[in-house]
Amino acid sequence: MDRKDFLRNSAILGGATILPTNNVFSQNVTENGIDKLVDKNGNFIQKSLPYNKTFLEPHMDEETLHLHYEFHHGGAVKGANKDLIKIKEHLKSGDLDQVDLWTRKLAYHFSSHVLHTIFWTNLSNKKTQPKAELLKQIEKDFGSFEKLQVYIAKVSKGVEGSGWGILGYQPFSRSLTILQCENHQKLTQWGVIPLLVIDVWEHAYYLKHKNKRGDFVDTILNIINWDNVAERYNKAIKIV
Repeated sequence: MDRKDFLRNSAILGGATILPTNNVFSQNVTENGIDKLVDKNGNFIQKSLPYNKTFLEPHMDEETLHLHYEFHHGGAVKGANKDLIKIKEHLKSGDLDQVDLWTRKLAYHFSSHVLHTIFWTNLSNKKTQPKAELLKQIEKDFGSFEKLQVYIAKVSKGVEGSGWGILGYQPFSRSLTILQCENHQKLTQWGVIPLLVIDVWEHAYYLKHKNKRGDFVDTILNIINWDNVAERYNKAIKIV
């Protein structure tokens, strides 16, 4: 099989198939709920927020939430759809340099779509705590919930430039892991299923916190919806 045939038959031709088929998140891509990323035709879609835009106040102001959801997340969805169109066009014409260019853009936009989709569901307007099996796993892998909080806060605050702090489940080692993701797609770890993500792009916090990323991260950690994280964890551990 030559490079052109490989690209034509690869996952880039369909949004839902970009994710591993055994990934719980990829299953949710074509199912109901906030995690649904594509429609039946494979076009990327942005689901409605699971709450109104004042729900997270005073922790996250309405204007920031509006701009973040509508223009940054929404822009990634529009970008990913354009990327798919361009990939198909250039595959048809045989211009593989352009296929390579738009494939890179798709990695960026689609990763943004995935992470933002998780981010909105990870947030609440009150303080919660992990419990049951998730808490046991946290204590096993990090020593305590408090140590996990210190760890993910440090990682999130220390991202160079823009990116994310991520708590994920690694099914190959059956353990929780922390990732420091640059942009939306760099420094990722194959197989990891994101459970909790903290957006540290400036657009997530600049109106309220100015340049004080650390204050924003500390605020976010106080409104994590650990029930949502636990639900994602319980689905993730079922993966063989």
